[in-house]
Amino acid sequence: KPGAEEESEDDESPSPWDEPAFQIIGTVSSTEGEKLPFLHQKYVSPSRDELLQLLLECDVVVYNVTESSTQQQVEEATWAVTALLNEMENFKSRKYFILVSSVMTWAMSKPKENTINSCNQLSLLQKTSKLKGYVVGAGLQYGMGEDIFHYFFKVSWLLQDPKVPIFGNGTNYIPMIHVGDLGRVIQNVIKLKPKSKYILAVDESHNTLEDVVKAISNVLGPEKVCKVPLEDAITMKAFKELDCLSINLRMDAAVDSDTFSFNWICRDGMVENMENIADEYKRARQLLPIKIFLVGPPAAGKTTVAEKLCQLYKLNHINISRMIEEKTTKLKDLINEAELDDVHEEAAAAAQQQLEIINQSMEKNQGQLDESLIFEILREKLYSKPCRNQGFVLDGFPETFEQAKVIFSGNQDSELISKIPRYNKIITPEHVFVLEASDDFLMRRVQGLPQSTAEKMSYTQEEFVPRLARYRQLFCTQETLLDFFDYREIHPQYIGTILSDLEYAGVMKKITEDVGVPRNYSPNPEEQKDENRRKEEEIKQKLVPETEEKKIRKTAALAEMTKHYEEWNLSVVEQEESELLEAKALPLRNYLMKYVMPSLSAAMLECSKIKPEDPVDFLAEHLLQNNQDN
Repeated sequence: KPGAEEESEDDESPSPWDEPAFQIIGTVSSTEGEKLPFLHQKYVSPSRDELLQLLLECDVVVYNVTESSTQQQVEEATWAVTALLNEMENFKSRKYFILVSSVMTWAMSKPKENTINSCNQLSLLQKTSKLKGYVVGAGLQYGMGEDIFHYFFKVSWLLQDPKVPIFGNGTNYIPMIHVGDLGRVIQNVIKLKPKSKYILAVDESHNTLEDVVKAISNVLGPEKVCKVPLEDAITMKAFKELDCLSINLRMDAAVDSDTFSFNWICRDGMVENMENIADEYKRARQLLPIKIFLVGPPAAGKTTVAEKLCQLYKLNHINISRMIEEKTTKLKDLINEAELDDVHEEAAAAAQQQLEIINQSMEKNQGQLDESLIFEILREKLYSKPCRNQGFVLDGFPETFEQAKVIFSGNQDSELISKIPRYNKIITPEHVFVLEASDDFLMRRVQGLPQSTAEKMSYTQEEFVPRLARYRQLFCTQETLLDFFDYREIHPQYIGTILSDLEYAGVMKKITEDVGVPRNYSPNPEEQKDENRRKEEEIKQKLVPETEEKKIRKTAALAEMTKHYEEWNLSVVEQEESELLEAKALPLRNYLMKYVMPSLSAAMLECSKIKPEDPVDFLAEHLLQNNQDN
């Protein structure tokens, strides 16, 4: 909606370049997504009545049917032209209708009737004075996050497949244009109002589908491609773009550089500018790498936290010992593949030479690799596609200022000029976290490990104490490892660990708050199912110890209750037996008290008076005599 003055009926001169800026009113499919600062107003799926009012308010109407040339879109464009023609008598100034169509129109052997009707309506505009029309035939659009070519970018960036597929033989020529260049073409049409009403907007490239996919794979992906039948595209979920990707048109740009004056973004095409296009894609979709460095004493939990971060953010865990093992394994695989003629002899020879150097260094240094070779392998790892695409978590290395300087520094000549070392932003971590813990805490943690685990991790008393002492000593030097990052405004974050936090929940919370949300693709349905299954297994594993503990406690409580019940039951039985015996003994007691005790008492009293030599015989004689008398 430029603020241009009303033009005369036959005025086709371009508008002045110093006229007021455009005010853009646009329709969007949803309110989600980032806010567009250049958009004056936006409307979500307006009705035809609402849309007509918006069209009447604007001086220029740009109708885009390139994203999906469906029958509904073409019918809507035809309706828009017809509606404007019907309202033309009420126009106070001239209006322009620009239809942005796709080169797929040229690819069709028999154009659709709806498309013909739409073009016929536009042809009527050329005979009117207050409504003028243009048709911009655009090549397949690329850039700014991708649409048609997104499948290839995603497959390459994820690096989950060893080769990126090319559907068909890939020899078909695809006319293309950067979406930014298409916008500039449309802007020039609005400004300059060219005499030609039909404009072909394609760049100057003549690339085939194979050229495009190879370029994407080389910059973002595994650097390998494979050709698959068109039918397989359906199973690979890329069938929506098949019609567009199967086009075979070799076109020359019809954008006259003398008439249209603007700076092209990709005049030479997508393949020649793939590095910039890939950067655009990553920025537009927020697929920027997350680079983390974990520092801390041995047994502080760096490796465990690193694995959790890699699982959460889908990053690459760089542990030095594992990295060296992976490197030697990769070299051996290259050598073995050479025997199968899958690898060039030169590459195999280079791999053999590098493997021999590594083995010699290990033998010379008692199983330890020379520091210079570690630097070389580490830099190669940091520059690898997975680390540059998704990012990485460095696990405890480098350890000193000088090591960091060698690994992360940029131009060595420029470092001689400045005291503060320069650094390579591509491979240098953007987040540094220091896991802090006292010596007593670390010693208690190590002592609590099983002997086999301690030996495997070099955490035995003889190994751990020197390692811990060395770490403390390295952080007492004049320039420490952390100073290297402080110098370039990458300030380390210090996080304390506690013995009771076995899952490092507190550490993870602080790190994720600083790093932010994952910069990756959301999991597809299959991946989501696997993730849900994994979480369920984790919950079950956590519940197993709790269930066992509850079972043990329940068994112990039941045994204790059984013991108390048995003791109580025994006491009750004993009491009942005692009462029964007492009841049975009552008649006997009465007899003794009536007939025996009086005689016995008299006999014992007499015995105490006389004091015979044999009291027992005396009692017996006395009782017998008295019994006879009675």
